[in-house]
Amino acid sequence: MPSVLIVGYDPHSIPDSDAEALLKQLDQEMARFEGLGISATAALVTADESTEPALVAQLADRPWDVVVIGAGVRTPEPALVQFERIVNLVRRYAPQAAVAFNTGPDTSVEAAQRWI
Repeated sequence: MPSVLIVGYDPHSIPDSDAEALLKQLDQEMARFEGLGISATAALVTADESTEPALVAQLADRPWDVVVIGAGVRTPEPALVQFERIVNLVRRYAPQAAVAFNTGPDTSVEAAQRWI
């Protein structure tokens, strides 16, 4: 069974966001993965020092086939340094994994399928 790790910001850490709506979208996306027979796990990070150890633990948890890095992590310019850190953590701790990018919380399946 293919395995996918989705890296995105914890919706509760995003100012002025509807965290519950974003989490509902994530739950729907996880159900889509399950329906396709793909094992998916979400790594919800924050923009602080706690990100690196938590993400490293999840990256090292198993050999991921694909790591999907969410649009919210990579598109706003203030997040650029965090995005670079995440990409380099994936390279270091999950070197066998393809890296994919979604365009929103509802396109992680398509992003992962491009590389599975």
